[in-house]
Amino acid sequence: MTWYPLIIRSFSKRSIQKILSINGSSTVDEIHKELGKIMWDYCGMSRTAQGLSDAREKIQAVKQQFWNDVKVLGTNDELNMSLEKAGRVADFIELGALMIEDALHRNESCGGHFREEYQTEEGEALRDDEHFAYVGAWEYQGEGNQEVQNKEQLQFENVKLSQRSYK
Repeated sequence: MTWYPLIIRSFSKRSIQKILSINGSSTVDEIHKELGKIMWDYCGMSRTAQGLSDAREKIQAVKQQFWNDVKVLGTNDELNMSLEKAGRVADFIELGALMIEDALHRNESCGGHFREEYQTEEGEALRDDEHFAYVGAWEYQGEGNQEVQNKEQLQFENVKLSQRSYK
């Protein structure tokens, strides 16, 4: 009986076999740490358009490293925690790339995310409620295709949107 971990249920048998057959030199943990460093350095609390653009390229390099050089020990015929983690890291790479795209798209500082290009003279977060008062969800369009952003405008009845100051 072949065991497919629940966490990578979206992976086809072919993708699982590809991950197992790469037999590269980079461990899943090494790739995971590199991805985390990129996200922390470029898509964290404080961001810039240039940093996010750089991160977009770095994420693609990590994706290439994963799919061409990852080493996952074991087989798919038994419980394989290394394979399970590889599936999660592959998903994290896709999620990280999408988070970077979303952060590049949002030309404002909002909530806990500060775009350095969008700040008041006093250094406070500069919101753009006219263009970004919506909830957005990105829709996957298949490998190699651009995601589509679906938007639902927010209607505020009991709260007035305003620029905040923490000084």
